[in-house]
Amino acid sequence: MKNNFIYILILFAVLSGSCSKELDEVNINPNATENAQPDYLLTAAIKNTTDAYWGTTNNMNSSLLFAQHWAKIQYTEEDRFIYSNSSFTSLWSTLYSQSINGFNKIIEIGNSTSNSNYIGVALTLRSWSFLLLTDAYGDIPYTQAGKLNEFITPKYDKQRDVYFGLLDDLKAAKIALDPAGKSIAGDIIYNGNITRWKKFANALRLRIALRIADKEPAKAKQVLDEIKADGDAYFSDNTDIAQLIYQISPQQNPVSAQFDTRDDYRISKTIVDKLFTLNDPRLPIFASKTQTATPEEYVGVPNGLTNSEASNLGFAKTSKPGVYFLAPQSPAVIYSYAELLFNRAEAAARGLTTEDASLLYRQAITASLKQYGISDALVTNYLSQSAVQYDATNYKKSIGEQKWISLFGQGLEAWTEQRRLDYPKLTVSVNTVLNGQIPVRFIYPGTEQSLNAQSYRDAVASQGADLLTTKLWFDAF
Repeated sequence: MKNNFIYILILFAVLSGSCSKELDEVNINPNATENAQPDYLLTAAIKNTTDAYWGTTNNMNSSLLFAQHWAKIQYTEEDRFIYSNSSFTSLWSTLYSQSINGFNKIIEIGNSTSNSNYIGVALTLRSWSFLLLTDAYGDIPYTQAGKLNEFITPKYDKQRDVYFGLLDDLKAAKIALDPAGKSIAGDIIYNGNITRWKKFANALRLRIALRIADKEPAKAKQVLDEIKADGDAYFSDNTDIAQLIYQISPQQNPVSAQFDTRDDYRISKTIVDKLFTLNDPRLPIFASKTQTATPEEYVGVPNGLTNSEASNLGFAKTSKPGVYFLAPQSPAVIYSYAELLFNRAEAAARGLTTEDASLLYRQAITASLKQYGISDALVTNYLSQSAVQYDATNYKKSIGEQKWISLFGQGLEAWTEQRRLDYPKLTVSVNTVLNGQIPVRFIYPGTEQSLNAQSYRDAVASQGADLLTTKLWFDAF
């Protein structure tokens, strides 16, 4: 199954819904099957969604720069926040036209075949897709999205309502998932392990509970109380990580594919300096040594350089991301065990649960280090440092900084968490164009202004100007 990506993507394109009921009726391909296969659809939808999440436009060329995990060594306009209303089309178009439509079709098939596990998996992944969209853009089409026969110009739902709706969807997904039920195929994340899908659904509920915690703490606590009352499990170790392990070329990790043909990116000086300061054993994993020997061995590039400044630093004397991330079969992590533990630590620190925040924080750091094969001795040494100790008086700083490190490579998630927790404190170059600010949202695709104009105008009137600097509802501070 994993080696049939090309065929699957072609099939998925054939089976994707057209823009209207009329087109559905007249544009019938006599050579295509009328009965979509859920396994092929599931594989294709997972692959398309993960590529959009981990790929160039939404990760390398934007959110990884905003989070200061990566920096640009040439063509530095994006690192100076110079974007147009066509810059952020990829996440929107891929997730709406391919991911969400695909997951909706799988849900239909699950209902027609009485296979609740297809329903639960598709609901979980559809929720993740909507979560990526609302975290990036804010108000988005949700209740009317993907219903092409009913809504050609879907309305935008407020971000608060999207989060609340996703919590309901994930609760329904958890109920639908039955380890003793019918098997599924095409699952390239958990290979049909429904117990792990239930854990993933609950992990996403926890993630969203923290998204809303600054604005709706009572609702956040209710969600976590429900999970506890149901006796549901979260991830229990690193084997539960939700990730897509890529194949060799041409189905390799998008980062690997990018570096096969281009050389635009380096690891950011911000995170290199932090890892040096903490004597962090993840440094040689996150960064490659400079091609030309340097005293530091690992040299990060400051974010926001002009093209001439970046050129002066040189390609050979600055560090690419680590070989681990450049490998064709490097995994695209969707939700790690470390993140789950950091989220539980934060929930405890906020008083949303009665767990031990300090213990969970240490377990989260350990899980992140072990995720990359760090030895027990180095883990112990790292945790013993005063700079790593948990500070209960400023849990956002302790958790925010260590979580930011652990999310390396996951640009969209790292950027969202930095906006939400406001740690680490990041500074920007004088060469950037937003008056000292880092982008706090993606701007809507320009096509929305022409193809869904009234809904777009309503969203802007509700949320605020369609600018990179307009704060989203969840971003309270």
